[in-house]
Amino acid sequence: MRDDAALVLFSGGQDSATCLAWALDRFAHVETIGFDYGQRHRVELDVRGTFRTRLAAENPHWAAKLAEDHVLALDALRAVSDTALTRDTGIAMQADGLPNTFVPGRNLLFLTFAAALAYRRGLRHIVAGVCETDYSGYPDCRDDTLKALQVAINLGMERRFVLHTPLMWRDKAATWALAERLGGAALVEAIRAETHSCYLGDRSRLYPWGFGCGACPACELRRRGWEQWHG
Repeated sequence: MRDDAALVLFSGGQDSATCLAWALDRFAHVETIGFDYGQRHRVELDVRGTFRTRLAAENPHWAAKLAEDHVLALDALRAVSDTALTRDTGIAMQADGLPNTFVPGRNLLFLTFAAALAYRRGLRHIVAGVCETDYSGYPDCRDDTLKALQVAINLGMERRFVLHTPLMWRDKAATWALAERLGGAALVEAIRAETHSCYLGDRSRLYPWGFGCGACPACELRRRGWEQWHG
């Protein structure tokens, strides 16, 4: 397995785009993977290619490291879930205290499939944009979950993958700051204009912090982080 190579879970959103830049800053060979699970905001998949192209064009050093992109269909995830990200329903809190945007098992499946691809591709490092600081309480974004999953994957695949979560202890303001440190104003603008985080898939209006409906939890987090960073 290549110790200088990484696979980044790249959804097309702000966090995963920042993680892609983080990986390109550290590894000699970086591949990306996205998942089509029938998500309501499927537009996030559509912007992935545009962002990768812009990232490479504006940073030739990173372009030499940016390798294959992979997209896997996980339609079964939509079939077994009933959430605001996989159904046309209003976003609300549930009786268990979790928002109905939580897709049970999503990150567990994403990382397991990513590890299976990394196994075949010979990539040791797997990078994910999960975060326990600015998040909606999703249990599959917690540090303990990711550490346990790394152990399970390594035991089950008889490999020594390393799961990196560079945003785990960063809020959205710190994530914007990290992007600026990694790629300057050009990377910040690429993330602002080319990525997508809005749960409703709305790209009809460009705000100072990016495209979105401006009201859903994902837009609120992104807006608040931008304002705190600029504060």
